[in-house]
Amino acid sequence: MISPEALPPYQRIAAGIRARIDRGELRPGDRIPSVREIMADEGVSTATATRVAAVLRADGYAHSIPGVGTIVAVPKKSTSGPDRLALLRATGSGFRSGENVEIVGAELAAAPADVADALGMDEGAEVVRRQRLYRDDEGVVTVSTSWLPGAFADAAPELLVAQPLPAMTFGLVEERTGRRAARRRDVVAVRPAPDDAAAILGIAPGAAALTMTNLYWDQHGDATEYAVDVLAPGRELSAHYDLE
Repeated sequence: MISPEALPPYQRIAAGIRARIDRGELRPGDRIPSVREIMADEGVSTATATRVAAVLRADGYAHSIPGVGTIVAVPKKSTSGPDRLALLRATGSGFRSGENVEIVGAELAAAPADVADALGMDEGAEVVRRQRLYRDDEGVVTVSTSWLPGAFADAAPELLVAQPLPAMTFGLVEERTGRRAARRRDVVAVRPAPDDAAAILGIAPGAAALTMTNLYWDQHGDATEYAVDVLAPGRELSAHYDLE
């Protein structure tokens, strides 16, 4: 990883502002420091300060409003669990404008082999299973299914209620157990759509579908949640990186 000190000044300053947005210090609608403020605070030229806003806009972290200035925007990347966690921590909500969720199911279930392996338990052990259907202004986005250790239901019985959770599973688990999502692994693959997800998405069971699988660990290194998103036809996953 490139040290922030090694970046060009405009990228270093933009990275610092992005970090403030990710931490929730700057929220959607807040004003980004102006060119004049950046020049005064960072001791850089007008040209350098002007490029900062351009970088933030290109990354989806900001947009400009005539007569107002450059305003913080919610980054529009992939619709996935990791993005929702970042949104939750940055804005207090895991949803972008126009999005909504329907909880399709919430119950205790026996862990399938892949879930048991991911969560470090025996196959058939009791787990919480929550399934959601996300929609936005363009229609269905994804069917998302999460599995969590069954013991979490003792501390957070809301996990077994088929209703949206204000702070999502991440926030509720942290609040009730102190176990904070601290690390994750993402796997993107084209896989056969499970029968339940296929029925919700209106595609043939076993049809090829774009999926993202996420495994989360807490601050102690123990697995807390295993999730699989099956994206609706026509949806895509994207990510943006600075290459210099």
